[in-house]
Amino acid sequence: MSSFYKGTFLLVIMAFFGECIEFIVNMVLARELGEHGLGMYMSILPTIFLIVLLASFELPISISKFIAEKDKKYHLSMLKHVIQLTIMITAILMVVTIFSMPFISIFGQYHRLFRWLVLFMIPIVSFSSIARGFFMGKQQMGKIALANFLRRIIQLILLVFLFQWFQFDIETSVLIAFCTLVGSDIVVFLYLIHMFFIQYQQLKKDPQKSLGGKIIRNNLMAVSIPTTGLRVFNSLTAAFQPFLIKAALIHAGLTQTSATEQFGVLAGISMSLGFFPAFIAHSFMIMLIPTVSKAYAEKNLDQMQKLLQQVIILTFLYGGPAVGALYIFAEPLTLFFFHSTTASSYVELLWPYFLFHYFSIPLQAFLIGLGLMKDAVLQTIWSTILSFTAMYILGSMTTLQMDGIIIGMNLGALLLTTMHYLTICRKLGFSVWMSPINRFN
Repeated sequence: MSSFYKGTFLLVIMAFFGECIEFIVNMVLARELGEHGLGMYMSILPTIFLIVLLASFELPISISKFIAEKDKKYHLSMLKHVIQLTIMITAILMVVTIFSMPFISIFGQYHRLFRWLVLFMIPIVSFSSIARGFFMGKQQMGKIALANFLRRIIQLILLVFLFQWFQFDIETSVLIAFCTLVGSDIVVFLYLIHMFFIQYQQLKKDPQKSLGGKIIRNNLMAVSIPTTGLRVFNSLTAAFQPFLIKAALIHAGLTQTSATEQFGVLAGISMSLGFFPAFIAHSFMIMLIPTVSKAYAEKNLDQMQKLLQQVIILTFLYGGPAVGALYIFAEPLTLFFFHSTTASSYVELLWPYFLFHYFSIPLQAFLIGLGLMKDAVLQTIWSTILSFTAMYILGSMTTLQMDGIIIGMNLGALLLTTMHYLTICRKLGFSVWMSPINRFN
């Protein structure tokens, strides 16, 4: 347990500084791109991240789970097979992407180089995922924390340098903003692969035992396929969400330009503020997946119960004050950091969405560690269907508009968190108050 809290503390500290930099990055983007350019940037990101997600194939999660559950003597055998698998996945995805991109209409609205940058990111993300999963499973969180920090600081440096010394039109500015993201990923890739290669060579010197390729692939696919499906669904809905929101607002009487600007304020400003404390939740998630996986493999019910209780308490301790401060100081915060008054009302209404988001992230990690990936997928689907339906119906109302959109978002977050928690309690044999009601199975 001590290693869990040490690793979490390190991730939280580094993530805090990383989020501070990310916050500044969003400020720079908001200033340099303007509301319309920011809306364009935020609208294209979900589509790009969907392609990048397929490249990772959720290998960090499946590899970390494998390493946490299996003896060290099997690790080298697993890595050899996963490298081969990654080469195959990368090659297939690059070919599919090349032939598919001309038919993805959204890219037609942006600079033609966007497509090639996304293609270039695929192998970078794929092979970085192997190193990430290895370090997560070994609970060497310092390397993960540093990689995440590097990604943000490099992007900020590139953004400030390029926009300070050069002037671009809106289309080129959005492209340059994305180029800085790609540049930071390249630096992280070089760092992770270097550190991975060093440990890979050391691993060869230890006693090893071989596992069949089929066994390893089955172990990895049992985790990667459903979790990738979950992430793909989330990415698809994130890519669809800007169009849903803008369609609802246009139906409510807004112009296309005004709807795009309001979405830019929601996604680029309000979400930046509200999700700032979520770095703690993501730190919990990174540590929880291998920790819960190992405890579940050992049938250690007491450790899992203690972890669940403490994660919930800690989330209350930071999440409650965080959303309270956001609600009270919404206007001065948005005015000071983003020079926007419109976003403050959005931040005030979104406090339930932010709070439940802080809870749902570590709860999802528990579901993955317990092997309940199917439940996580189905619950995400149902909560999204409810949320999107409410968002469109309420957002289309002339009297509500963006307020209706936000109400729908709050409903979806509440439902998802509740279902995740109840499923974990049922699996571990607890009541909602975490008192035992049956034997662990």
